[in-house]
Formats: sequence, C-alpha cells, structure tokens
Amino acid sequence: MRHMRCVDYDCNIRYHLGKANVVADDLSRKEPIKIHSIRIENDIQTRILEAQHIYITEGNMYNEMSCGAELQLETKPNGLLYFLNHIWIPDHNNLRTFIMNEAHKNRYSVHPGADKMYKDLRTQYWWPGMKKDIALYVSKCFTCLKVKTEHQRPSGLLE
Repeated sequence: MRHMRCVDYDCNIRYHLGKANVVADDLSRKEPIKIHSIRIENDIQTRILEAQHIYITEGNMYNEMSCGAELQLETKPNGLLYFLNHIWIPDHNNLRTFIMNEAHKNRYSVHPGADKMYKDLRTQYWWPGMKKDIALYVSKCFTCLKVKTEHQRPSGLLE
C-alpha cells in the first residue's frame, strides 16, 4: 500500500494492489486477458490440428496444393504441420474464416486493413491464396466500408 498526500487538497490517496481495489486498475486487468488469449490460442491450435489430420487422411491436401508446397510441409513437436515456419491452415470447416475473424475483429487490432491484417497473420499462419482471401474478407466487412473516406461527407467548404 502506498500513501500520497495531495498538495492542493486536503485528502490522502491510498492505493491497494490487486483485489483490494473496488475498481480494478489496469495492471490488475492484464492477467485475465492473458489467460483468455491463451485459451483462445489453444482452441485454435486444437481446431487446426484436427483439420490438418482430416485433410491428410482424406487426401484433400494434394488437391489444394498442386504447386508442390505439400512437399515442404514439416511436422513440429506440437503436432502441427508447418510450411516454412508458418502454420498451414487447411480449407476445412471455415477455419480460415475463423482465424480472419479473430484477427480482424479483435479488441486490440480493431478492423485493420487488408495489408496490415495480412502482415500480422503471415507471421504465424499460411495457406495458398492467403493474401487474396484476406483482401476479399476485408472488402466485405461492413464496418470497414462505412469508415472509408469515400462514404463520408465533407465537414464543410474547403478554403
């Protein structure tokens, strides 16, 4: 606990860390967010692992990647298939759309454009035609369409 004396007013400010505060401070709120994001990340990894397994057992991987990229896939210790150190996302059960939703409507990124979203996602994920799919996804986002300058009225006369 830390005490501070206000110079301009006759009051004391007492700061209590953690649960003692009635209103949680910013530092106290960070831990639940981390736990939540880890849970989401584990859910995504589980879904990706299941989709990859189904894709390989059904033989759909060779239909999707006809360019020879399937030869460069490698299995990492976590069981996931990687293409050049990026997690390969199969086109199964709307998994790609789910990942794009998480990246685009996340509370921290708040509707990034197609280029920013592609740069963020390509550090971790990969699938054939990824950049085109992300551009198409962002172009269909109603919130992003409303914010574009061509849909806004000018505030007044230009001088």
